[in-house]
Amino acid sequence: MMVLIVGLILFLGVHLLPTQPELRDGLRERIGAGPYRVLFGVLSFVGLVVIILGFHKLQLHPGKNPVLWDPPVWTRHLAATLMLPAIILLVAALIPSRIRTATRHPMLIAIKIWALAHLLANGDLGSLLLFGSFLAFAVYDRISIKKRVSLAAIAPAKPTSALNDVAVIVIGVALYAWLLLGGHQWLIGVAPIPQLS
Repeated sequence: MMVLIVGLILFLGVHLLPTQPELRDGLRERIGAGPYRVLFGVLSFVGLVVIILGFHKLQLHPGKNPVLWDPPVWTRHLAATLMLPAIILLVAALIPSRIRTATRHPMLIAIKIWALAHLLANGDLGSLLLFGSFLAFAVYDRISIKKRVSLAAIAPAKPTSALNDVAVIVIGVALYAWLLLGGHQWLIGVAPIPQLS
């Protein structure tokens, strides 16, 4: 459990920095923009790896991960359904498209859907910590964006081709299928399809 908590503190702590522009800008001025980006990226990656390792370890040792409630089977089906738009939105955050322009903050929406879906389907303490933390972060970050100057407000998004939308959906569906058919088990140690029966 401690490994997961350390990973969450590191990853989410680093990602809270951009929500405090004065603190972020002061750090950039002190160490430079390039080193700031490198440090941000390295700490984010390390935090994510520690989160994955910590959560995976809890799945392998259920005795260290108490079950707080037992969600009904239908919540797993709902979670599996919600994950398709979550993954498509995640891809939309990385590829310029009309989907990204329309949703404005597809990464945050994807995180909210992902976290909510997994909170519905899992009743163990590790899941509550992991998904609850990410949901709280995404809600806080979305609220904080309203207080910050948006780049989209300064420079309107360039129009994109419908092919980009198709690419976002195709890649999202392919990634969703990969996770269902073995990727999720490889990454997290839990196979989603048996959980749906």
